[in-house]
Amino acid sequence: MRYQTVLLDLDGTITDSGPGIMGGVRYALEKHGMDVPGDERLRAFIGPPLKEQFRDFCGIADEEAAEMVSSYREYYSERGIFENRVYDGVVPLLKRLKDAGITVAMATSKPEEYAVQIAEHFGIAGYFDFIGGALMDGRRTEKSEVIEYVLASCRAKDRSTVIMVGDRRYDIEGAKKAGLHSLGVLYGYGSREELESAGPDYIAATPEEIGELLCRIDQ
Repeated sequence: MRYQTVLLDLDGTITDSGPGIMGGVRYALEKHGMDVPGDERLRAFIGPPLKEQFRDFCGIADEEAAEMVSSYREYYSERGIFENRVYDGVVPLLKRLKDAGITVAMATSKPEEYAVQIAEHFGIAGYFDFIGGALMDGRRTEKSEVIEYVLASCRAKDRSTVIMVGDRRYDIEGAKKAGLHSLGVLYGYGSREELESAGPDYIAATPEEIGELLCRIDQ
């Protein structure tokens, strides 16, 4: 089996973005007069679409959840976006995939505008053939929608040669819906239990293991 295209999630897979995301959520909750829970509960916001997460977490309607997202972005666009770091081992992984002739793309539920800005800020944009994400107006936030958009943009027609790599069940479920193979990573924000319940084809503990696994499969 040879994977010609690798799709990578951003938050919890390429970068450790938790501090900035949780800071934005705290800001939004405080601004709207809501109780702010501890970091363990705020971690739930890392990965899934924000509007749905605010709606379900706070028990509010879609309209108020959209207002919460707007408040979150007041903080995130100025500070939170850079309260972030590239995981150790990710840059060597990206280089290894590119050196192997693999098409490397980002598929994130984060707004594409932010994803591009983050990749450029950390000097990793050049490793990606395409960076795809959600739209700022709330469209294309579901992982399967992002994946379909990225596949079309990369002209990846043979889905048997594509694999999605991510740290949350949303990545694995989105890959399955799109008919792709998937690889769950344990160093991000999803637990082994969460990932295994979603049923990925592979699991890796580190970026190094991702490279070893995908290059071994490619041989």
